Amino acid sequence: MELISAEQRTALIWAGRPFLKLELRDSYAFDAELFAAWRRGDREAVARSVDGWRDKVASEVAAGRRIRRVRVVSEPLSEYQRMAVDISGSAVDAGEELRWLPRRLVSVLPLPGNDCFILDDLVIFNVLGGADERAEIQLHRDSGAVRFCRDAFEAAWDIAIPHHEYKPV
Repeated sequence: MELISAEQRTALIWAGRPFLKLELRDSYAFDAELFAAWRRGDREAVARSVDGWRDKVASEVAAGRRIRRVRVVSEPLSEYQRMAVDISGSAVDAGEELRWLPRRLVSVLPLPGNDCFILDDLVIFNVLGGADERAEIQLHRDSGAVRFCRDAFEAAWDIAIPHHEYKPV
């Protein structure tokens, strides 16, 4: 395991490889400004915040790479996750494959303890602290760790609900 910076993580995930993303938390402190803008109804600020991700997704998909994400969520949804559902359409429209997985369905799934990006031969964990802030970013190249996370993602993907079919509780 190696600790890496947010910049290194960004470079790895946008290095021209398809990736899987597994999100396990109900809120994220690093989205505080976006969340505040959404709560205020400031559509322009929200759009500015999500445009970068949407554009990167569109570019990757245009180059023939898949981006799949599973978001495990508690229901009824937190206000933060209601925002996430509301703003995710632009990335989905750009080609991100997003599915929502109610937490009640994951009790017997073997899942990693932290959110992660899974690439061909590595996994990147976003380790968060108690106030939902980023504590560290771990890079694992161990094939067993990568396989565990890939298998966990695929098991979650199989039972998760596609974005356009998800009806939040």
